[in-house]
Amino acid sequence: MKRALAALVAGALFGVGLAIARMTDPTVVLGFLDIAGHFDPTLAFVMAGAVATTFVAFRVVLRRPNPLLATRFELPPVSPIDRALVVGAAIFGVGWGLAGYCPGPALIAAARGIGSALVFVPAMIAGSLIHRAVAARFAAVDPVALSTE
Repeated sequence: MKRALAALVAGALFGVGLAIARMTDPTVVLGFLDIAGHFDPTLAFVMAGAVATTFVAFRVVLRRPNPLLATRFELPPVSPIDRALVVGAAIFGVGWGLAGYCPGPALIAAARGIGSALVFVPAMIAGSLIHRAVAARFAAVDPVALSTE
């Protein structure tokens, strides 16, 4: 129960931070991507703040023998840059550039009732379901062809 509550609080804090920084507004994201037009550096400052905070916090937290609410740290394994990662990142980037949303801000904007997010979120879910079906089909043919891990 404590872990679920901690996840809820962390998620809410993340969402509030995104909203305060205006990252739920696709015009801010698209302004960042419009380097030849009306460039808006807001997203760069948000990213720099996130990277700096993570850089410091990880070094402090990982000095502990274990997390506060778990018996051990569960860090993801280092994985190589492969075709699936590059293709997935490219598709994500194109979608982000076209819509101005990535998953977290899209969910927040949808919860706020913003029309474009109410269209984007079902499309994002459909894309995830299509990926699951395609990945399962590729894995049945060749387990290495399209890794989902």
